[in-house]
Amino acid sequence: MLKSLISRYSFLFLAVVLMWVKTYIVYQTGFDIKIENMLQSFILFMNPLSFFLLIFGFGLFMKQKARNIYILVISTLVTIILISNMIFYGFYNDFLTIPLLFQSSNMGDLDSSVQELVDPIYFLLFIDILLLLGIALKHKFQQIDVVTSKERKAYFLLVLAVFVIHLGLSEISRPQLLTRSFDREVLVKNIGIFNFHIYDAVVQSSTSAQRVLADSDELVEIQNYIKANKKEPDEKMFGIAKDRNVIFVSLESTQSFVVNETLNGEELTPYLNDFINESYYFENFYHQTEQGKTSDSEFLVTNSLYPLGRGAVFFTHNDNEYNSMQEILKEKHYYSATFHANNASFWNRDIMYEAFGVDKFYDLESYDVNEENSTGWGLKDKEYFEQSVDLMSKLPQPFYSYFITLTNHFPFELDEEDKLIDEFDSTSEILNRYVTTIRYQDEALKRFIEKLKESGLYDNSIIVLMGDHYGISQNHNEAMAKFLGKEEITAYDNVQLQRVPFVIHMPGITDENPKLITDVSGQIDIKPTLLHLLGIDTTEMIQFGNDLFSPDRQSFAVLRNGSFITEKYISISDVCYDRQTQEVIEAKGACDSYEEIAHSELSFSDKIIYGDLLRFYNEEKASTGK
Repeated sequence: MLKSLISRYSFLFLAVVLMWVKTYIVYQTGFDIKIENMLQSFILFMNPLSFFLLIFGFGLFMKQKARNIYILVISTLVTIILISNMIFYGFYNDFLTIPLLFQSSNMGDLDSSVQELVDPIYFLLFIDILLLLGIALKHKFQQIDVVTSKERKAYFLLVLAVFVIHLGLSEISRPQLLTRSFDREVLVKNIGIFNFHIYDAVVQSSTSAQRVLADSDELVEIQNYIKANKKEPDEKMFGIAKDRNVIFVSLESTQSFVVNETLNGEELTPYLNDFINESYYFENFYHQTEQGKTSDSEFLVTNSLYPLGRGAVFFTHNDNEYNSMQEILKEKHYYSATFHANNASFWNRDIMYEAFGVDKFYDLESYDVNEENSTGWGLKDKEYFEQSVDLMSKLPQPFYSYFITLTNHFPFELDEEDKLIDEFDSTSEILNRYVTTIRYQDEALKRFIEKLKESGLYDNSIIVLMGDHYGISQNHNEAMAKFLGKEEITAYDNVQLQRVPFVIHMPGITDENPKLITDVSGQIDIKPTLLHLLGIDTTEMIQFGNDLFSPDRQSFAVLRNGSFITEKYISISDVCYDRQTQEVIEAKGACDSYEEIAHSELSFSDKIIYGDLLRFYNEEKASTGK
């Protein structure tokens, strides 16, 4: 019967094979999926098959003409999904998730970025559909009006067998795949990109119900975990900057590899290099953002909670209650303001800042923007800083101010008159331009500090600089290897490239006693660190970071995809590396205890966000008056 089915319904099976082959070609050319052994290679090859057999198999409940139309429509839709993932992956090295659909309002501001990523070659992916269309129109296959129930049963038994074999092999390759993985690449590699989207829809449905079902008991376990892992602040550092203004600068797409780096004998960040020499500089500091990128970095800094693994909290959970940096400082009579020369609604900031308790948001409407002083994403950084300091000078003191730069943003466009260094020469136009926008940003930062001194705000402030997330994705590894003088960029190198600059400068303190700090840390640690410098007790607060100056703090950072870094190890997709040798540790168990910590922190943070658990914390806080 199966042989008869194959011969009689060749149009359906041809569509399955064409989509299967096309998807595998995209796996190999459009994505950078790491393969470690022959089993993983076979699973990657096999994983689209069960989906296409199933989705096209529904056509067996239709007559021939309707079935052919159905197959053509489905082929077109899944091809569009495939191309959309390729475009998204082109910059973010990630796959689309349902929560990203909440961010459609951002698309109007992403024109130049999307244009940079769209490749005309993508249209070749429709060739198989044109072939199928031609065959359907010419009626080359036998017309069968009705498929018998026995034939359908045989077909779906085949689908089930393929799926069970596929899932079994995936479970052997990655045990507890669907329950413990925060890594979308691991999921796509094992279950396939289209099955991943189905899995994502199921996860979305389950997480949407968590807030309704949540209760205060869930928070108790998390509070006990946080208290057990909380570290005491350094007595000498606690309150050292009491009552000072906080001036926090988020440096767009700035990675640590540019610090103290040169191109053709010229420094990429000459001013930042000098500023670091008068500050506390954390050289092993990692960004921990995910799909929300800059908004994720804001969320981390503001709350000391991890961003979600899917989508951006700024869109999916803007109606939650939080215990933000701004709200805490407000209790200490601080005024808070955010400065960003972009549309107020971009990343849903206008709504999210209300949830955080930000007193004033200086958005695009607060700035004088014209063709001469803008490029790429908007107002150039020099003009942005100039105008921002004038606005900041009018704020009541003490204040907490947060700045988000723009010029060093993908696709890294810059007017010729603003280029202070030559472009890099490589196969990557993105990296070539990146060095010029990094150099420009550095010059703008220099002017910012000078203007702070002129305004009289400099001396009584803490100035914090932080790279928000990576700027150069893994898609440009060949060019990055050339830039760094390496033969290739390894998986270990890719994690190290997630380091971003983090600088704390306190005039009169750090310039007399600068310090290079090598401990592993991340954006999750910023909130408790700053609050302790300002002399604010965080003992009862729900946060996953620890004071970077605490003598008892563990050298540790977990990335949102579940990879983590310790003093001795780096774990990437369950592979444990020795940080000294950069070699894989063959002995099992070296990273196990840290993996449990990483999993617990990400899971607990997700529970807080999905369940809106801080509403219970805030209710308790209000009832006790603490």
